[in-house]
Amino acid sequence: MCANGILNVNKPAGRTSFSIVSRLRKLSGEKRVGHAGTLDPLATGVLPVCFGQATRIVEYLMNHSKTYVATIELGVSTDTYDREGRITGQMDTGSLSLSAIEDALQGFLGAIKQVPPVYSALKFHGEKYYNLARAGKEVNPPPREVTIEKIDILKYANPLLQIEVYCSRGTYIRSLANDLGKQLACGACLRDLARSGYGPFKLENSVTCEEAEAAAASGKLAALLYPADLPIADWPLVVLDSRQIDEIIKGQNIALLLENDQNNTLCRAYNSEHQFVAVLKYVQGTGTWHPEKVFLK
Repeated sequence: MCANGILNVNKPAGRTSFSIVSRLRKLSGEKRVGHAGTLDPLATGVLPVCFGQATRIVEYLMNHSKTYVATIELGVSTDTYDREGRITGQMDTGSLSLSAIEDALQGFLGAIKQVPPVYSALKFHGEKYYNLARAGKEVNPPPREVTIEKIDILKYANPLLQIEVYCSRGTYIRSLANDLGKQLACGACLRDLARSGYGPFKLENSVTCEEAEAAAASGKLAALLYPADLPIADWPLVVLDSRQIDEIIKGQNIALLLENDQNNTLCRAYNSEHQFVAVLKYVQGTGTWHPEKVFLK
């Protein structure tokens, strides 16, 4: 079959993001299958899986903000920053107040520098950090700038704290848990994590792995797919005539009556039948737009 679109999968705990993609690739027969935003095996929730032409949208989908519900255990530190790691420290949290936690969380809002976990899939000279760490090699991931828009406390029953986090790409909730433990001087690690939102994809609109795999195996996957252009639905839109479409198919730049600014250097293009045609990029100083990606040929 030829599938084009995005599947909103509710990843269960215990499975890797890669294993879900691999299984759906095999069942659907579609060679081009990929996901956006890897979830650790421990984590559950929204995992967008892209099929066919939609795999070319992944880089834009990655820029969307995410929402997580995290349960943090205070008083326990681990080397992986979650409950699956080796315990490196334990402290009593009996006197830890909710107000102290609220004050500490305020320090993580906005644009911050965050150090990723040593046990992560980020790479150093082509080798994943977790492979280096498991081999006993010294690992020092550099800090990265991330943005945490909002943190809401959902529940606090010492030593367990449940929070909802609205954040940018690249944010590690495991690191947030570990850093919170340091700020409170008691240590902390992540117990459970669920991604409840990823851009336009929400947990309440997701399908289970079983539902996704059954649909792929029976040739009914297309009915579950969202359009490939959904992640860029807030971009400026242009409708092209047949001549312009011929030109962009040939890789030629075209002139458009579309003003660009610092926030609008990309736009989405459609034909007269409202079919998604291309992603166009403004060419500075020329007044023309370049076909960055063409989806209708």
